Amino acid sequence: MKRRKFIRNSAMGTLALTIPVIRSFGSNFSPSYEIPKRVLGKTGEKLSVIGFGGIMLNDNPQDFANELVAKSYELGVNYYDVAPSYGNAEERLGPALKPYRNNCFLACKTGKRDAEGAQQELENSLRLMQTDHFDLYQLHALSSVEQVEQVFAPGGAMEVFEKAKKDGKVKYLGFSAHSVDAAMLAMKNYAFDSILFPINFACWNAGDFGPQVYAEAEKQGMGILALKAMALTRLKDGEQKFYKNVWYKPILDEEIMKMALKYTLSKNITAAVPPGKNTLFLKALEFMDGFGEITAEETQKLTELSQVTEPIFMHA
Repeated sequence: MKRRKFIRNSAMGTLALTIPVIRSFGSNFSPSYEIPKRVLGKTGEKLSVIGFGGIMLNDNPQDFANELVAKSYELGVNYYDVAPSYGNAEERLGPALKPYRNNCFLACKTGKRDAEGAQQELENSLRLMQTDHFDLYQLHALSSVEQVEQVFAPGGAMEVFEKAKKDGKVKYLGFSAHSVDAAMLAMKNYAFDSILFPINFACWNAGDFGPQVYAEAEKQGMGILALKAMALTRLKDGEQKFYKNVWYKPILDEEIMKMALKYTLSKNITAAVPPGKNTLFLKALEFMDGFGEITAEETQKLTELSQVTEPIFMHA
C-alpha cells in the first residue's frame, strides 16, 4: 500500500495539527514504517524510541486526545508518559489510551516527597488514567539533594513506591531529575529500574549536564529515558512561551531539530520524549521514516552550535 505522508503546512514550516488534519489521514491510513523499539534497561520491556508526552493533551478537547493517541499508536508508539502536574492531561489521556492500554507501557509520576501525598497522587492518577496499575512509576523532577533525602527518609515517598510495587499497582520504579547531584544521589540510594533525564546536545557539551549521570545509569544497567532532546535554550526574562506547555525555547529549525534528536538517540538510551507540543511530537515521528545514525559532520555542527548556546541546564 502506498504510504501517505504527513500533511505539512508550508506557512508554518512544520506539521500543522488540528483535528481535521489528523482525520485527513483517513481510516485506512497505513504507513510503511513503524517507530523503532529499544529495550528498557534490565526490564526486558521494548519501548518505542519516541515517547508520547501526555502534557501535550493539557487544555485540549477529548476528541483531540483520542485522535492523537490513536494515530500515535497506529504508528507504533507504545510508551506513554503523564503526571498530575500536567494540568488535565491525565483526564484526557486516560479515556484516549484505554482501548490500547493492554498493549502500551504507561509511565506516571508523583511530585510529592512525603508518603501521604504520594499515596494520594498514586491513587488519583490510577483513577483518572482508568487503569489498575502503572508500568512505571517515577519520582517527578528531583531538583535537589534535599528532595532526595526527603523521599528516602522515614515517612517519605519511597515507602509508597515499594509498597505499590509489592501490591502490583506499579511494575517498575524510576525517577526524573533536573539536577546532576540529585540524580547521582538517587541512583546511589536505590536500584531504580529507570531514569528520565535531560539528554540534550547543548546541556551535554556546554553545560556538563548529563555525561556523569548517563555514565552512572549505564553502569547500573538502568533504562535511560531522555527529556529535552529538541530543546534549544531558556527563555529570556519577559519572553513569552512559544507553546503553552513548553517552558523553554525549542529548536525551530527543522534540520537542527532532527540532528539534535539523532544526537540524543545516538546514546545508549531507550526513548526520547519530545517537547509538550503536538506539532513537535509529530515532527519527531516523521523523522523516524528512514531515520539513520548521526554523522560526524552533524555532530560537529551541534558541537559548534552548543558553544554559542546557553543550555537550559548547567552543572556547576
